[in-house]
Amino acid sequence: MKLISFSHKGIEAAGLVVGEGVVDLSKRLASHPARLRVLLESDALKTVAGLASAAPDYPLSAVTLLPVIPNPDKVLCVALNYKAHAAETGRPLPKFPMIFVRFAGSQVGSGQAMIRPHVSQQYDYEGELAVVIGRAGRYIPRDKAMQHIAGYSCFNDGSVRDYQMHTAHFTAGKNFAKSGSFGPWLVTPDEAGSPPDMTIETRLNGEVVQRAPINDLIFEVPTLIEYCSTFTELLPGDVIATGTTSGVGMARKPPLWMKPGDVVEVEISKIGILKNTIEDEPKGD
Repeated sequence: MKLISFSHKGIEAAGLVVGEGVVDLSKRLASHPARLRVLLESDALKTVAGLASAAPDYPLSAVTLLPVIPNPDKVLCVALNYKAHAAETGRPLPKFPMIFVRFAGSQVGSGQAMIRPHVSQQYDYEGELAVVIGRAGRYIPRDKAMQHIAGYSCFNDGSVRDYQMHTAHFTAGKNFAKSGSFGPWLVTPDEAGSPPDMTIETRLNGEVVQRAPINDLIFEVPTLIEYCSTFTELLPGDVIATGTTSGVGMARKPPLWMKPGDVVEVEISKIGILKNTIEDEPKGD
């Protein structure tokens, strides 16, 4: 299944993508609040699967896509998690996953503008695989980790590099409002397949700037779930952004920064394309 969070005529809801249309789950699941995070917390997805043959309520083109999970309890991001990216930075492979957090307000959905803050010109792309948790757990063993996954999506960990490098901690450079993106939808594991079989590609204005097999990850998805669930309880709707590969703008000579008018796309095989334009933050904000 492909599941989305969307807005239609100002009303936010969760939806099931059927072909080029959307089944509005707020109209079909009267007993459940129509928010994707809430649906993941319940057993309603079994009912949703039965709507795969339903007639769509709207064309997909008529809705505004929101971040797949607009209100996650937590977004955990992994730094330096591809061998190729570690090589281009000249840093040794980490012994443990390097985790930082993003706030929900720092993300937009596919088709929305990512915002370059007016305090910096060093705005970089980072295409990533996002893992969405479907079942809560603490101290999840690696061999049971995949049972806790609701699905996968694309993620652009838009990075304000100079603010990121102010200190050894990444928080400032990763949390400017609307600087990252998450979408277009959640694809359930039965349709998406296994992450090691996927390939990720990032394009800037149609030019391929990143491309790698997901199996180049230093810490694979089950390891990340095991590690993260050790220090915090993973909840339905939580997101783990698994890191970016080589080719980031910061590592290029000269550096390649995103600027207003650019179009950035993150595509992952069997998942889809996360596409955003770049706009400048108004000086008054």
